[in-house]
Amino acid sequence: MDLSIDPKLEDFRADVRAFFANDFPKDILAKTRKGASLTTDEVRKSESALGKKGWLAAAWPKEHGGPGWSLEEQYIFDEELERAGVPTVTPMGVIYVGPIIYTFGTDKQKERWLPGIREGREGWCQGYSEPDSGSDLASLQFSAVRERDEYILNGTKIWTSAAQHADWIFCLARTDNSGKKQEGISFIIAEMNRPGITVTPIITIDGKHALNQVHFDNVRVPADYLIGEEGKGWTYSQYLLGHERTSYARIGGKRKQLRHLREIASHVPTGGNRRLIDEPDFARKLSDADLAVDALEMTVLRVLSAVKDGGAPGKEASIVKVLATSAAQQITTLYLDAAGLNGNRQFDDSVTPDWLSKDASANFAAPGLSLYYGTRAQSIYGGTNEIQRNIIAKRVLGL
Repeated sequence: MDLSIDPKLEDFRADVRAFFANDFPKDILAKTRKGASLTTDEVRKSESALGKKGWLAAAWPKEHGGPGWSLEEQYIFDEELERAGVPTVTPMGVIYVGPIIYTFGTDKQKERWLPGIREGREGWCQGYSEPDSGSDLASLQFSAVRERDEYILNGTKIWTSAAQHADWIFCLARTDNSGKKQEGISFIIAEMNRPGITVTPIITIDGKHALNQVHFDNVRVPADYLIGEEGKGWTYSQYLLGHERTSYARIGGKRKQLRHLREIASHVPTGGNRRLIDEPDFARKLSDADLAVDALEMTVLRVLSAVKDGGAPGKEASIVKVLATSAAQQITTLYLDAAGLNGNRQFDDSVTPDWLSKDASANFAAPGLSLYYGTRAQSIYGGTNEIQRNIIAKRVLGL
């Protein structure tokens, strides 16, 4: 296993860094740094900027319109994107459904959907979870009934990220109830503006609109919106989930947050001449978070090394998912710790403490609290960490 990055790739890193510093939309960066949510038009603007550069579908092979980068180049690109504060690419198109379409779809389907995905012109969302299925995805009851040259879709999907921005949704749908529950599931696509589709927002504890419930009432779609073979949707979903779970790592973003926390802690006073960075308990938690990100990075590089040698993200992706979500929660809890100490101090209205004027410290509390709330859900979505630990125990450790 080779965990090193070729020094020759530093020129590539410099090119990526220069693009984000000079050519990426500044208004999008400014809004993201404030922790504000993007509108649908702003999401399209952000992703189209990458698409015009040919960098949105960073992991796609050249034959399908991707840049054809090596795994090392993809890794560097992800690091620099996170470091620059670029909004996280909506994964449902380029990471989830795109590889399913170019791997299992027909030539006609590839021609229809791949250009819009890789250019950032069309947004996608994922219809997997259902209100009554819990963690047992295979128990889904969302139905697709074939009627001549159409499928009729009925049911409800929940926790659907970015549905309010999406033009298309890809769904796991039950097309057969006669055999094992995994065998009767198919992979079907639909436009979000089809008659019979209703999107209900789910507002999270931080006041943001990221999640939705999507209702289907006799929604008709062409039969050729079925991807691959009928009844093979479960197989396709497992292929997709391996990519989804490795995409959670976001090493560059986590290291950027740790640097930010060190700057904050170097300015926030805790009494006398002491700063937060000098408090043993906080310093220990910060070091623990550093180690967690180091462990995550080593694990991601191990998975990438396996893929480079001809493998694919499989059961080991569950390890990445658990480590990534745990590290994210460790880091964002430190924002909460710093904000709590900040809020406990009282100042004379006529005096502004010097440390409040520091860029690293000013206005960090609200975005930090939003990050804290957001990462509470990371150990649930994409397959709960409890389920991932069962997978690790059974399929990795053989218990």
